[in-house]
Amino acid sequence: QVRLVESGGGLVQPGGSLRLSCAASGRTFSSNVIAWFRLAPGKERELVAGISSSGVRTYYPDSVKGRFTISRDNAKNTVYLQMNSLKPEDTAVYCCAAVETGRVTWVPRSFHEYDYWGQGTQVTVSS
Repeated sequence: QVRLVESGGGLVQPGGSLRLSCAASGRTFSSNVIAWFRLAPGKERELVAGISSSGVRTYYPDSVKGRFTISRDNAKNTVYLQMNSLKPEDTAVYCCAAVETGRVTWVPRSFHEYDYWGQGTQVTVSS
């Protein structure tokens, strides 16, 4: 069982930055893939970043590549999402998700693959 709590969202101007945190409870955090999804009104849930349990593999879609960076600190049971050069279209609720796995380089793309979800944190990019 993994419990996830996001923080760090807020209102930021276009071009600004935010860092989201996903704090996890549970003894098996280091065996979990962690990903960030976002959900905006009228849009499908979108994977914006994922990091393998080992931390050696990451995934970003083209929409955020070069602007978002995911990282993890297994000693602190926390995953971070650094978001730079934010755009109005990045406005959404951002949720972290986890799935336990023995595959150290696996980063699933579909939200169906993830077993645990946080409540989400709102990110609004507006002037």
